[in-house]
Amino acid sequence: MIPRDAAQPHRVASSLELFFDLVFVVAVSIASAQLHHALSEGHLQHGIISYAMLFFAIWWAWMNFTWFATAFDTDDWLYRVTTIVQMSGVLVLAAGIPSAFEHGHFGLVVIGYVVMRIAMVAQWLRASRAAGPLRQATRRYAFGIAAVQVLWILFLLVPDGPFQLVAFAAFALLEMSIPVFAEHERQTPWHPHHITERYGLFTLIVLGESLLASANAIIEALHEAESFVPFISISVLTLVVTASLWWIYFWPEHHRAVGSFGSSLRYGYTHYLIFAAAAAFSAGIEVELDVLTGKSELSSTAASFTVTVPIAVFLLGVWWVAIRRSADRVVNTVVPIGAVLVLLDPILPVPVALTAVIMVIIVVFLVLHPPVPEKKAAVIENA
Repeated sequence: MIPRDAAQPHRVASSLELFFDLVFVVAVSIASAQLHHALSEGHLQHGIISYAMLFFAIWWAWMNFTWFATAFDTDDWLYRVTTIVQMSGVLVLAAGIPSAFEHGHFGLVVIGYVVMRIAMVAQWLRASRAAGPLRQATRRYAFGIAAVQVLWILFLLVPDGPFQLVAFAAFALLEMSIPVFAEHERQTPWHPHHITERYGLFTLIVLGESLLASANAIIEALHEAESFVPFISISVLTLVVTASLWWIYFWPEHHRAVGSFGSSLRYGYTHYLIFAAAAAFSAGIEVELDVLTGKSELSSTAASFTVTVPIAVFLLGVWWVAIRRSADRVVNTVVPIGAVLVLLDPILPVPVALTAVIMVIIVVFLVLHPPVPEKKAAVIENA
């Protein structure tokens, strides 16, 4: 398992990586569904905090494997088996999400997460045998991940309440500090096109899951409503917004955003917000449908925020890590302002359909102002 060539031509995602993503989307779908129920029942704080905690486990395990694979993927039988072990951990974690949401019981979630992370320790230890000058970095990864897993097991002993939240935040920060600790002297290689393709593919899958969840909710609601007109507007809003999110995400060349170790950390960590927002968008659409059918405890204004907040977070996240460096001043003005307008849509004296209009306007500006060439973007950034 020697380090991969970071300049390898035509490096693309493997079928194993795509299979790996599909298993993770099972967990994302369950987390999104639980968020929908919590929000619709009026448990806003509990729902948002639980979702943020559980999505961290999903995202961090996925991201760690993705960056490891771009550096050391051998696709031999042992690598495949170890990866499938991680996938089994995802399924265990997914099975524990409802209990964590409803009762604060994180036992299955922690077991599934630790299974994924211990398999990752085995991968790093295997890579260390032939890593050469990167041996210290690979061993630091293995040691750091293993040490934090002990803390996650102890997390199960922390009583539910503020102390549990503090412990989670502390342990999550330790997890996120491992790459900095491991690679501050010498970085493992990453393939810019491959790594950004992996993020793009996962974004596509999450957006597709949002469409599927929203469509299923609309079909179910149609059987209980007297008029289908409101559901047509929700359907149009969902499709237009999802298509706009796709268009906006893939407008810039993402590989330009991971040119250095610092920028790669920024890119990877900000995608926690991007992925979580994309998955939460479908939960917001389902909450809107619950309001229409009289099943939600939320007001129409509060329900609208469950849609607009994820959209705004997604827009600002993508703008920050990918669009900003590739755009001219017009686009760098329109996208953040558009995100703010989307966020404020529920309190403006106009229908929620304004969100779709704003998203289309942003896309139009992107079409009229294509990404600036890479050299020019570097000059603008330096200036």
